[in-house]
Amino acid sequence: MKRLGIVLTALALLLPTSSVAGAASAPQVVAANKVVPWGLAFLPDGSALFTERVTRSIWAVAPGHAARRIYTVSEAVANGEGGLLGIAVAPTYSHDLRVYLYYSTGSDNRIAFIRRGSAARPTPIVTGIPAGSNHNGGRLVFGPDGYLYAGTGDAGNTSNAQNASSLGGKILRVTASGAPAPGNPSSGSRVWSLGHRNVQGLVFDRAGHLWATEFGQNTYDEVNLIVGGGNYGWPTVEGKSSDSRFRNPVWTWSPSEASPSGIAVKGDSLYVAALRGTRLWRLRFSGTSISSATSMFTGTYGRLRTVMQNPRDGAVWVMTSNRDGRGTPRSGDDKVLRFSTFP
Repeated sequence: MKRLGIVLTALALLLPTSSVAGAASAPQVVAANKVVPWGLAFLPDGSALFTERVTRSIWAVAPGHAARRIYTVSEAVANGEGGLLGIAVAPTYSHDLRVYLYYSTGSDNRIAFIRRGSAARPTPIVTGIPAGSNHNGGRLVFGPDGYLYAGTGDAGNTSNAQNASSLGGKILRVTASGAPAPGNPSSGSRVWSLGHRNVQGLVFDRAGHLWATEFGQNTYDEVNLIVGGGNYGWPTVEGKSSDSRFRNPVWTWSPSEASPSGIAVKGDSLYVAALRGTRLWRLRFSGTSISSATSMFTGTYGRLRTVMQNPRDGAVWVMTSNRDGRGTPRSGDDKVLRFSTFP
């Protein structure tokens, strides 16, 4: 009987983790020893590009191949939470090789594009986004409408969020050239929604709904369902309120549980990367409502900055942020992890 138990244990070790119903596979480390990886984007062939906030580098990586530094944004300034942040691959990448970036300079945050393979400096398309030592936002995503959405922060000045003339504390919606997108709530304005403190997560689900994560101050972190023209309350409101001027979040946590950055969607679940919470949150949703939240990997990988599903093969990628000055780096940190199967 003892020998049979040893054999069964050995067989279990040979089986992939994904054989357990509902479990994530053991991750493949596709990149390690990085310095605060921040933004992640997938290319049409399934390989990926990711940014490092502090080194201001863009890396190219594919599973089974070493990551390659392909570009450095020399004008980016890594001050506090600023630096080289979000990245998005244009829907038109196959013929124009455009890659969009969100980064901090000495005077502002800005959105620019580069062309893959070119050494030319980035071409700015949106400048003047308020910058500070914190609350710089930074996430970029192209919507199903083909326009570029950007999450910004209030840059530590709370009045920016309710100031319709400021690009801080907003979600922006722009064309590929940076102009206000047609159909924005206010003609001639890049602002899609306002009243945000610090948006670092944006994702569209299959129905075209836009979900965003937002850092609270001391009481409530948020997941918001974003609608054009919506006012999400900051700094008047943190979390839910009965004030009809503002839209309530669809989910909240305490900052110690979350401090949410990146967000991904897979099937009927949203996945939120938690920094202070050192975990990945899985939120089950139906339509525009979230029914439950469960935590994954609590403490396993430390602070988590980014989560994203690869549309090519369905794998889920997660990036740690243990070298950002607020974590405890572990051997090999920071890492880019790839889960071939995910619940």
